[in-house]
Amino acid sequence: MRNFTLFAFLFFSISNFAQIKGTITDDKGNPLPFVSVFEENTYAGTTSNEQGKYQLNVKEIGKNKIVFQYLGFKTQKLTVASGSKTITLDVKLQEESFALNEVIIDPKNNPANAIIKNAIANKKENSDKTARYTADFYSKGMFKVKDLPKKILGQKVDLGPDMASNLDSTGTGILYLSETISKVTFEKPSKLKEKIIASKISGNNRGYSYNTAALSTYDFYDNTLDFDVKMISPIADNAFSYYKYKLESSFYDDNKQQIYKIKVIPKRDKEPVFEGYIYIVDDSFAIYAIDFEIKGYRMKNEFTESMFLKQSFSYNLKNKIWSKNAQTLSFNAGLFGIKFSGNFNYVYSNYEFPTSFEKKTFGNEIVAFEANANKKDDAFWNEIRPIPLTIEESSDYAKKDSLQTIRKSKKYTDSIDAKNNKFKVWDILMGYDYKNTFEKYSFEYKGLLNISSLSFNTVQGFNLDSGFSFRKWNDENGKSTSISTTFNYGFSDERFRVIGEFSHRFNNINYATIWASGGTKTTQFNNAEPITKFVNSISSLFFKDNYMKLYNLEFAQINYGQDIANGISLTGRIGYEQRKPLFNTTDYSFFKKDDLYSSNNPLAPNDFTTPAFNQHHLFKALITTRINFGNKYISRPDGRYNFKDDKYPTIYLAFEKAFAASEKKYEYERIGASVQYDLSLNNKGVLGTNFRAGKFFNAENISFIDYRHFNGNQTHIGTSDRYLNVFNLMPYYSNSTNDSYFELHSEYNDTGFIMNKIPLLNLLKSTLNLGFHALAIPDRKPYSEFTVGLDNLGFGKFKLFRVDYVHSYKGGIQQNGVVFGVKILNALE
Repeated sequence: MRNFTLFAFLFFSISNFAQIKGTITDDKGNPLPFVSVFEENTYAGTTSNEQGKYQLNVKEIGKNKIVFQYLGFKTQKLTVASGSKTITLDVKLQEESFALNEVIIDPKNNPANAIIKNAIANKKENSDKTARYTADFYSKGMFKVKDLPKKILGQKVDLGPDMASNLDSTGTGILYLSETISKVTFEKPSKLKEKIIASKISGNNRGYSYNTAALSTYDFYDNTLDFDVKMISPIADNAFSYYKYKLESSFYDDNKQQIYKIKVIPKRDKEPVFEGYIYIVDDSFAIYAIDFEIKGYRMKNEFTESMFLKQSFSYNLKNKIWSKNAQTLSFNAGLFGIKFSGNFNYVYSNYEFPTSFEKKTFGNEIVAFEANANKKDDAFWNEIRPIPLTIEESSDYAKKDSLQTIRKSKKYTDSIDAKNNKFKVWDILMGYDYKNTFEKYSFEYKGLLNISSLSFNTVQGFNLDSGFSFRKWNDENGKSTSISTTFNYGFSDERFRVIGEFSHRFNNINYATIWASGGTKTTQFNNAEPITKFVNSISSLFFKDNYMKLYNLEFAQINYGQDIANGISLTGRIGYEQRKPLFNTTDYSFFKKDDLYSSNNPLAPNDFTTPAFNQHHLFKALITTRINFGNKYISRPDGRYNFKDDKYPTIYLAFEKAFAASEKKYEYERIGASVQYDLSLNNKGVLGTNFRAGKFFNAENISFIDYRHFNGNQTHIGTSDRYLNVFNLMPYYSNSTNDSYFELHSEYNDTGFIMNKIPLLNLLKSTLNLGFHALAIPDRKPYSEFTVGLDNLGFGKFKLFRVDYVHSYKGGIQQNGVVFGVKILNALE
């Protein structure tokens, strides 16, 4: 009944709209895109599309004054008399006659500086006027690809029939097109509540668009704006440290208010800054419009060439508020010769500015979809859509929507699958995938020669991984089931090992999941696996350093986890483990034939006969909790999607117990906690921290396997994006403990704040990293590290490298070294 009432209300509201539509051109007949169109002294507004066409819904037609506002052109105000429910009104706008003669220019002072200083001084007052509001919101987003090559790096580009049908013969076409209509409630700085009434994705009648108001809240009254990095507003408190300004012209709007057009010029090219024009209203010094370009390298996004942001504001004489009525965000990007472009249009209308909201107005749910938001028909969209579709967009909807039924049919999906599922002889070596799209299941054979199948260690020698997996899923309810098995054979120890895994996710609401696994495998003493197979293979075969220490594990375990409350997830595990020591079986390397590897005993690297532990078995239980304070989420009919609130830390708690062991001495209890937090320093960078602590009980004689091991690094190769979980020069097992422990990892990334200001070095477009790491264990000297390095290094668009100088200290012993970070290595595993 509730949904029926809402639908009836919306239908009644829409059917009582009167519509004014037409085309907006310049005096030469050229269409003008993104012209702001609104009813005077109301918040009913829209904007024209790329072809200059607009449509404006008003409550009724009868002496309405419609305002047409466009940067560089004279604002035009037209009166529409009573008539039919739909009126066509074509408009020609005249170019603005800019002048500076009304501006008093002091030759000793830049007049633009005085205007910007006033804008900064008045920005809090202007910002407070729109500090809280409700509004109707519309968004339209589109991604396009252009000039898609036939081959990339010599490999043929196979998009599949669905994607290929979106492109023309030149490799150009729309990849994604969607729209949303919603009701928005907002309070600065970041409280948001959005109810999406209608959502539409071209070619996907199940689609729930991700175009939400949260992606459009760029506020230049704030000191910084978030574009992955914190970009500096041209009217930030410290704006004069980053920008120069030039007053280019002034003009008067339809309310006889003088508008200053000010060119914004970056002082330093590599800073996170905008360039373009800001328009400021005289007297109030409010923002009239924004027209900026954002270079990709200034956002530390090398794949984006440029982004363009335009905002327009309308004035209401009744409440004297300048409010944003339209925004356009577009970009150009490229990679491997492929050119991408995107365009997002946003329209705000029907504002209300309450003095306050009730306490329970905002909660953790930031976006919610009506149950039938994705079921609205074309008649609904044609009535309520504020920006008319272009011919290209209309064609895309018509084409993809007509193909949708065909593409989802069993006959079509079976024919596509039959082509992709064709088995070839070399698939025996390279791997094979089988998929049944209609029945929603897939099968995979991993092959023998993929990049992660072959590795080397001194226990197994060269060893080969392969296996099979099966997966079945249901997009409607979020259920999925997977079964897999992995085979491993070591050529030196001549041992075949197998593990099997099963998992089932019950839903996308609380993400309840059960998974089980068992079998036999080699595993590192540190189950966090601080050294990857790839890095260990290179280290061993080229330098004869076998840092990976392994034991044989026969196990069976079952796990269950789910979200038990907003931002709180709980996972439990119980398992049986039988551990057996292993020894080196090979001394092979590519170059150093005469040297010996260290033993496989992490406690005695020169002892090749004594095992690190005696064979034993036990049962282990583990309960872990993750707490994300202030967790936000989007509710959709097909699931709930969580978003961590960056203002708060994430806390992990753990309790582990070993019991029913082959000998009583192997039983113990352990508690542990971790706090992870990224402190944003606005444009000055990010300080990341990771605190960990724990305590063992009844653990005096437990196996070395169950000690707390810390992630060291002796290879001088870093494989992660950030070093918040590693000691860069510490030996892997030199500080393992069965007592209490405390470790601290912190890393400051300047995101270019310092590096952008250093001549020559700023050409690298890199970021500066400063780090500190510490470890404290009872009855031992504390260990600490200091690091300084450069991140975001590379060639052209590929910034994959990092270099750090590390100084470590423990009990008077100092060590220095360099760590080379290669971020892609993580993906090779």
